[in-house]
Amino acid sequence: MKSVFKLILNTIPRPLLIRLSYVARPIIAFTLKGDKFTDPIDGKSFKSMLPYGYETQRNNVLSPSTLSLERHRLLWLYLNDQTDFFTAPHKVLHFAPEQAFYKMFRNQKNLDYTTTDLFSPLADVKADICDLPFEDNQYDVILCNHVLEHIPDDTKAMQELYRVLKPGGMAILQIPQDLKRAVTFADDTITNQKERAKIFGQYDHVRIYGRDYFDKLRSIGFTVIEEDYTNKIAPELVEKYCLAKGEIIPVCFK
Repeated sequence: MKSVFKLILNTIPRPLLIRLSYVARPIIAFTLKGDKFTDPIDGKSFKSMLPYGYETQRNNVLSPSTLSLERHRLLWLYLNDQTDFFTAPHKVLHFAPEQAFYKMFRNQKNLDYTTTDLFSPLADVKADICDLPFEDNQYDVILCNHVLEHIPDDTKAMQELYRVLKPGGMAILQIPQDLKRAVTFADDTITNQKERAKIFGQYDHVRIYGRDYFDKLRSIGFTVIEEDYTNKIAPELVEKYCLAKGEIIPVCFK
């Protein structure tokens, strides 16, 4: 019975976990309780994390408690350790708010926090990222993570992000990125979902970003720091927090 339950846990897709989170997540988190891995977002520890992936599953990446992935935990550590995000007053715009962050950011007294997305039920403002209903120079911090790879006109989206960011403001624009690839690959003729999943890694992605992503952001006007934060964290903590070694955080300033 135990092995069967473990098999079930290891095959639950993240979207289903999110839909069932109010019931399933506490049970799964309790079952996997241990001390080998820790989710730094809520501080809870587990004997293993869950696998996740569309075309290829990665082991020990999905937190049973917050449903965070590697990128969420890395961003949390960076914001907490390297910025004043959690202590100073900030007007924040958060695109496609992740469940791992939503309640914690909403409850931060120092944040004037607005969420936006075209479809998410967590969005305060339903909006197209390519045509935002916000005035120029409005936000101190913009979080837009794993969104741009879904947007056909990512240039227009980047221009809108730059427009609504305050001078001196910070935007963190994470994307899935193949750092072995010098040039971003896109092909608008690929519309079949199975073909997109095979080529781009997910059925609703429209490109694979390469190393030129940072220069594209610079061409929009951003000053970009290519933050390799996992190399500033002790190796044992990279393993304990289940981070993706070498993942780059694009930290952008206006």
